[in-house]
Formats: sequence, C-alpha cells, structure tokens
Amino acid sequence: MENRINVLEAIAERLNRCSKGQKKIGEYLLVNYAAAAYMTAAKLSETVGVSESTIVRYATELGFEGYPELQSALRYAARSKLTSVERMKLSKERIGEDTLQKSVNSDIESIKKTLAMTDKAAFDGFVTEIMNAERIYIVGARSSASLAMFLNFYLSILFDNVQIVHTVIGSEAYDQMFKVKKGDVVLGITFPRYSKLTVDVLGFSKRAGATVLGITDSIHSPIAKTADITLFADNESDTFVDSLAAPLTLINALLVEIGRRDPERTATRFDILERIWAENDVYDNL
Repeated sequence: MENRINVLEAIAERLNRCSKGQKKIGEYLLVNYAAAAYMTAAKLSETVGVSESTIVRYATELGFEGYPELQSALRYAARSKLTSVERMKLSKERIGEDTLQKSVNSDIESIKKTLAMTDKAAFDGFVTEIMNAERIYIVGARSSASLAMFLNFYLSILFDNVQIVHTVIGSEAYDQMFKVKKGDVVLGITFPRYSKLTVDVLGFSKRAGATVLGITDSIHSPIAKTADITLFADNESDTFVDSLAAPLTLINALLVEIGRRDPERTATRFDILERIWAENDVYDNL
C-alpha cells in the first residue's frame, strides 16, 4: 500500500465486505491501532481470537506484502494521530523500567535507519542548493524549532544570506518571507505530528518560485510532496518525547559537507570568530 497514512481508511472501507474473522481484526485495529502496531502477528491473533494465518491474509488483502508492512503502516498512523498524552500512556508498557538503555538504543537504531535510507545524490544536491542560494530561509516549528535554530546558528556563520523564520505567531512567518523569490532556498523541517504552519509556508514559497528543501521522516510527509529535494531522518519514538537524534545527525552531516566543499571560507569565518571570542571572553579558560 503506497500511502501508509490511509491504512485506517482502508480498514474502515473493507469492514462490511470481509469475512467474519477479518471483520473482527478490522474492528479491533480501528480502535486499538496504536497498541496493535507493536504486536506480533501471533500476539494480535491471540488478542483478537483468530488464527495467525487469518491475520497475515488480512494484511495482504488490504494491499500489503505481509503483516510487517501492515504493522509499519499502523505505527505511522499512530505517530501521526496520537496526542502526547496517548503516547505517554503507551510508552509505559513499551519502555518498562530501563529508560536509559531503551532510549539510547532507540536513538542508535534511528541513526542507523537514517543512514540506510539517505540517498547520496539527494544529499549532494541538497548541499549544492544551499551553497548556490541567493538567500536561505529556514523554517521549523514546535519541536523542530530547535533543529532549525541549530542549523541557522552554523549556516549564519558560513553565509551572509541566512534567515530563520520565527514561527511563534503564524501570520508573522509570512511577514518575514514576503520577499521570497526564484533563486532563494526555503528549507523546512517537520516531523509527526506535522506542523501545518511549516507545510503552508513551504507551499507559499514554492508558489513564489523558490527552491524548497525538506527534512522530514517519510515520503508520505506533506512537505515531501512540495519539496524539490527531501532528506529523510527516522524519528520514531516509543515515548511522548520526539526523538531528534537522527535528524540532528543528518543536519551535522550537511554542515560538515558544506565546510568540506569550501574549506577556505569556513576556515576564514571561524578564524575571525575565534579572535572575537577570545577578545570578549566568550569561553571559560580552564
């Protein structure tokens, strides 16, 4: 199934035209999709009261290659729809008592997934667009605002044409971007639950002729439909806290590549900054 976010719609649509056993599965998933997303086929069959083969057959009849793909779609739907409170309730049983180990291992897996799904050509093109832009706008709201600020901190050192779009009040974002035009790059960052403001601002920028770059989690993300180039970072979390480890790692790689491509500019900029930092006692001398 191409559009994972519509899995619940597909389940509801089939509900009245499937077998009795499959109807039991569908009814259970529509109410308990978040919990089911972390169940094995065996556990789901036991919970619903049908055979495991019925579970697998149901997944294929929905349009998936097998149960793991259905499970992945349910996880995506859960991340896109659940509130923070609902995620917190589910996290208690998934994490258990060893929060530190579970959280760190989850972030390690996210970084590995991100490396595996990053297209090198897209990564290189992403960097090229940033370096060739007349002006660079960075947009990130909610928890993605911290990623936008980090990226802005370093890009503003390397270039003179960078502007972070402040998104505390939605209408102000457009006030800051009314001059956006062809030749500019607008870089948007958003993860589930996706910021409507970020989605809308990127659409506005695209219509103005700017090149749109996106950092998000999936091809099903609304900004992936708008962006000229999209890079994907896994941020799946078992808790109410959005994991930013993999997105931040990807942003680090982008910054390092920009520096590698223009080492003279990078060295010159940081040499100036080091003198200023030293003159103004920015850092503590241990």
